Amino acid sequence: MAVVIAGGMVYRDHTFCREDLLIEGGRIRQIGTVRQEGAQVYPADGLFVAPGFLDVHTHGAAGVDLNEARAEELEKLCRFFAAHGTTGFLGSILTDRFSQTMRCIGEYRRWKEGEHRGACLEGLHLEGPFLSPAYKGAMPEQFLQKGNIGLLRRYQEAADGAIRYLTVSPEVEGIGELIREASRMGIRVSVGHSGADYKTTRAAIACGAAAATHTGNAMRPLDRHEPGIFGAVLEDEGIYAEMICDGKHLHPGIVRLITRLKGTDRILLVTDSIMAAGMPDGDYRLGVHEVTVKQGDARLKHTGVRAGSTLTMDRAFRNLMAFTGLKPAQALPALTENPARLLGLWDQVGFLEEGKRANLVLLDGRMRVRRTMVDGVWCTFGDD
Repeated sequence: MAVVIAGGMVYRDHTFCREDLLIEGGRIRQIGTVRQEGAQVYPADGLFVAPGFLDVHTHGAAGVDLNEARAEELEKLCRFFAAHGTTGFLGSILTDRFSQTMRCIGEYRRWKEGEHRGACLEGLHLEGPFLSPAYKGAMPEQFLQKGNIGLLRRYQEAADGAIRYLTVSPEVEGIGELIREASRMGIRVSVGHSGADYKTTRAAIACGAAAATHTGNAMRPLDRHEPGIFGAVLEDEGIYAEMICDGKHLHPGIVRLITRLKGTDRILLVTDSIMAAGMPDGDYRLGVHEVTVKQGDARLKHTGVRAGSTLTMDRAFRNLMAFTGLKPAQALPALTENPARLLGLWDQVGFLEEGKRANLVLLDGRMRVRRTMVDGVWCTFGDD
């Protein structure tokens, strides 16, 4: 049945205007003044209608760890994320042994074959294994390795082309050719977990690197004599910069600095969330690691190194506005159109335009999620 979302403030062209949306067949069919006989009308007076959020970097939530999850648990993740306005995400696989990574890919393919009621798992993100041991963060060092095109190709073939995003360290041996080959496989490459100098990072960008993973974290800091990877990312106008906007990973002043230097068209809000998101403080896992969460701050149990976050995308959105003073219309690209452009999904999602998938979120005046729609279907947030 067709649905008309009537009288909401619809986000288009970086502004909000009062319009109706006609949704039919999972697509946005008309925006404007809609008169459709027999359509179900959803009154959206007083609500803001925005594209659904896209999270390109998450390891889990709601008690589900992506490195261990079965297909059925991935569906639980989808429903949790939808409750927080996320309509699409990439499942981030933490560096792990070969057999475990292949198992994760297999569970994703099993999930894809089923029916879904929440956010869409749009593909996979491999965070490693081609990373620097010196900046490994929560990555298990025993599984890190130099650039290995054959291994990446095996993963992509097993995933049937679903690996969309890959994090690498520019200084690791063989990375330049790996970046070029990954691009030919349809994978967007992000630099991170790295102590690379400025020149080495610029070389990786020239090879095709398109983004920076959790900018400023697990990354060589900026220095006046050697800008390093952080400086190269801040300077380059084409590189997208992921930000974990939870007030822990980045000081609000750094969030303001990155936003000012990169512009609102090159920042990406990500959660980098782990299974503890949406859960109380306590002990959890992140891949092979044990993690302890205190006051929402996740750290490796035995070393105290920060290990992902408990952030959700709606909270990241509100935090970005609070930290920077951006208005909702200015901040929204960071979690809608920017990730869609990065991943090459802009022709389907990330925008409210006629013909695109009906993936959207309804927000109240405080930018809190009221309803979420994925492919034309309202999401249910509970167990009903």
